[in-house]
Amino acid sequence: MHGLPVGTISLAGAALFAWPFLGTGLPDSTPAWVLMIACVAALLFVELGTRQLDSRAIALLAAIAAIDTALRLAVIVGIGGFNPIFFLVLCAGFVFGPSFGFLAVVGGGFGPWVPFQTFALGWVGVAAGIAGRWRRASPGLRQVVLLAVVGGVMGYVFGVLMTITDWIPFMRGNPTLGWEPGIAPATALVHFANFYMLTSFGYDSFRAAGNVVMVLALGAPVMAALARFRLRLTFEVVRQ
Repeated sequence: MHGLPVGTISLAGAALFAWPFLGTGLPDSTPAWVLMIACVAALLFVELGTRQLDSRAIALLAAIAAIDTALRLAVIVGIGGFNPIFFLVLCAGFVFGPSFGFLAVVGGGFGPWVPFQTFALGWVGVAAGIAGRWRRASPGLRQVVLLAVVGGVMGYVFGVLMTITDWIPFMRGNPTLGWEPGIAPATALVHFANFYMLTSFGYDSFRAAGNVVMVLALGAPVMAALARFRLRLTFEVVRQ
């Protein structure tokens, strides 16, 4: 049941990325911002209502989001595709779970791509949270390696999702690489795959490798610190 709220809002986010491959068009006025804000707010209220988040957890969540926001503004483009914002999202999701990992990305940003980025980066935290279900009380080498693998895979997944937002406006109408309303789903997939391999695969490889290296280098102490903080947030009511 704990994964139901984030799974539900993920369905709405998935629709934002899936529609170009369904053989239909979409109006330019698609309310992506409204959908993103509604989904994030709904998840936050559910977590508060079920007491998965208290004031201390919210404070930690706000601190992580603020750090990620600062990194996002300071390193907008990243280094060859790699950006350090992924590291904290991965560690937070791994230690605190999928919903916390999704909410850890809520922060600054500007531009029409932000709703798409929120879902794509949020799913990085969700994947880390799912992997973290097999963690021990204190992170060992296996947990660090597992998170590094998740970081590498999700580096590509994030890149594929965000490339969709570039592919549609920049290549619209191109006969071999582009998209247009009513294009057959199979043709859309082939065009997008070709576009991705030509423009983004190498770039995303730097992101995936950067995630792996950063988790292997710094993951153990950061995850241990978050795990200790998580123990402080956990309490048990003992009935006499």
